[in-house]
Amino acid sequence: MNHDIKPIAAAVAAALLMSGCAVTPPYQAPAVTAPAAFKEAPGWAPAAPADALDKGPWWTLFGDRVLDELMRTVTVSNQNVAAAAAAYAQARALVAEQRAQMFPQVDLGANASRSGGGGTTRAAGQYRVNIGGTWEPDVWGKLSAATVGAQAGAQASAADLAAAALSAQGELAASYFALRAADAQGALLDATVAGYEQSLRIAGNRFAAGIGTHADVLQAQTQLDNVRIDRLTTARQRAQLEHAIAVLLGKAPAAFALAPLPADTGQAGGAAAVGPVVPRLPPVPAIPPGVPSELLQRRPDIAAAERRVAAANAQAGIARSAYFPSLTLSASYGFGASQAAGLFSASHSLWSLGLAAAQTLFDAGATRARVAGAEAARDAAVARYRQIVLAAFADVEDQLAASRILEQQQALRASASAAADQVEQQMVNRYRAGQVSYTEVVQAQATALSARRALLQVQSDRQGVAVALVQALGGGWRAAP
Repeated sequence: MNHDIKPIAAAVAAALLMSGCAVTPPYQAPAVTAPAAFKEAPGWAPAAPADALDKGPWWTLFGDRVLDELMRTVTVSNQNVAAAAAAYAQARALVAEQRAQMFPQVDLGANASRSGGGGTTRAAGQYRVNIGGTWEPDVWGKLSAATVGAQAGAQASAADLAAAALSAQGELAASYFALRAADAQGALLDATVAGYEQSLRIAGNRFAAGIGTHADVLQAQTQLDNVRIDRLTTARQRAQLEHAIAVLLGKAPAAFALAPLPADTGQAGGAAAVGPVVPRLPPVPAIPPGVPSELLQRRPDIAAAERRVAAANAQAGIARSAYFPSLTLSASYGFGASQAAGLFSASHSLWSLGLAAAQTLFDAGATRARVAGAEAARDAAVARYRQIVLAAFADVEDQLAASRILEQQQALRASASAAADQVEQQMVNRYRAGQVSYTEVVQAQATALSARRALLQVQSDRQGVAVALVQALGGGWRAAP
């Protein structure tokens, strides 16, 4: 037996020595050219290192308790996040499956049979029990490459899960602030309706007194009805946003409702409160931008793209391993006898050791084509990674520019709204004194309402941009002390 085992043992030893001959190309993350600073953030100091920035509950910076409560639900109940979590669990299971391929497979078998024929032929029995194993040594690194690729895929799935959670959180915050903006628009239009109803009464009284015209009454009625139509449109938009929030939270719209916030009594346009009040939306928090190099560490979509490059590199190694022979070791030990009694005696023992090798000699270039295809897929993954990085930088620049410009616009909108309010009040007073026609009053009121709504819209836009910038930066920001 010892004499028979020596050649196989030598082959096994040779296979183990060659197991370090991996053919997978060495992996390095693709190089990208990152700018030293953001173009749209002049004078802003670089943020703290990425590991000192908290990517946790970024929405608390807005100081809205209702939003805080909704955010506790979105990452648990949102179905897109649940699907991403399931995909991550599937990727982790694939890693365990690939890692198991690097160990021997052991099987236990048993069978019993009896056979016979007609005449005087006696029935014969055959009993067999054996335990055996097979193992494919990772000579060329094929199995380790598959494991590395599965690990990279799992890491990419983890980044996809983080991206799905961030996307759901950002979409919820954007929808919530849009709904609150609709509440503010509704409060503004309600106040405007009350003011226009008063204007209609004034026009009606003047017409009844014979100092006004019926056209003034009709103009006032038309203007009032148009604002009431706008109020209904705002109510429809709010309902749609409420339904969208319910879906983000994993709830049926019929089972979810958000009560409107009470109207703010402050005046956004200036000190003198003339005309309907412009409600204030929650303030936009200051946003310290990270430096470009940190963006690559913080954005989950960038991390996912880089891990997919690593997975594609591992696939190239698996394809290259087809150029080399595959080896399989097998061993078994058991017992076989014609009778069940005494089956496990030493005289009935059976054993075997084997080494199998296989090598494709001719495949008309199929292996070469598979290698070329895997390398092309890796190059495509590299290109996608670099494109995602470029898009990320552009996304941050876009949101920084929008944030800066909208802040300037809000100051101008507030000034314009205050001026329009004063003109409206003056025209109403002059109409009461019979100095101007009602057409001029209507024009002044329409201009003032447009200015107020524009002021509210720019406030809402700033909130939306703040949320978009959070997502562009890869999550929240909170510098450590």
